[in-house]
Amino acid sequence: MTDRKEERERLRQERLAAHHAASSSEQRLQLVGYVVAGLIVAAIAIALFVVVTNGGEEGPGVDAQGNAYPELAYIQDDIGSVPAGLEPDDREGATPPPVENGDLESAAKAAECELKLELPEEGNTHISDDEEEIDYKTSPPTSGDHYAGDESGSGALADGAYLNTPLFTRAVHALEHGRVEIQYSPDLSDAEQLEIKGVFEESPQGVILFPNGEMPYDVAITAWARLAGCKTYDGAATLDVLRAFRDVHRFYGPEDVPPSISG
Repeated sequence: MTDRKEERERLRQERLAAHHAASSSEQRLQLVGYVVAGLIVAAIAIALFVVVTNGGEEGPGVDAQGNAYPELAYIQDDIGSVPAGLEPDDREGATPPPVENGDLESAAKAAECELKLELPEEGNTHISDDEEEIDYKTSPPTSGDHYAGDESGSGALADGAYLNTPLFTRAVHALEHGRVEIQYSPDLSDAEQLEIKGVFEESPQGVILFPNGEMPYDVAITAWARLAGCKTYDGAATLDVLRAFRDVHRFYGPEDVPPSISG
């Protein structure tokens, strides 16, 4: 009898021990789960805080004019300045037609545009007066001495669309930062200007748009030491040139400054 009692007690103790072991393991798993859940909640809270605090009109995702930048986080004040007197172009651009020719050289040939991709660099000395007269060798300018000051983007012209012509001492500095600049004759009709504005709006990161009544083209697009100039605006064919040039030469200046980095 004693032996059977002892055996039952031994078995009971084994069951209790197994139960305690299982309970301890479950508690450890629960504790790990609580910790992981806490980390996930904290990460979500941090992400929401960043979105809320940076989601203002000049935060990542939009520029100072409220234009959306869907592909890259963008803070306009980090990479350039908008000097007094330069007016933003708030007109709504026309939706561009589908690209017919995405190859830059053949698109330029089809639209009868000049393509100058190996222009000599004209220097990059910084000047302290943005109104100083610089003898740029190309029209529109593609390189050369330019303004630099103690302001956003060191005085380079900020990305965006403008209604009037900026100082080229600032625009050339933006080219040095890897920007491309679409320029059009103010003699083009409003409808034609809005077709060009539509190309700007479809991919505005690192792009500047403004009128230029002094160049020998209806439409031109420039990068550092590179130029495509179209003496006659030919609708969709010319828009193909602007898009192909933009996609090839954007962010390839001697100082490659992406949208979220100051320079």
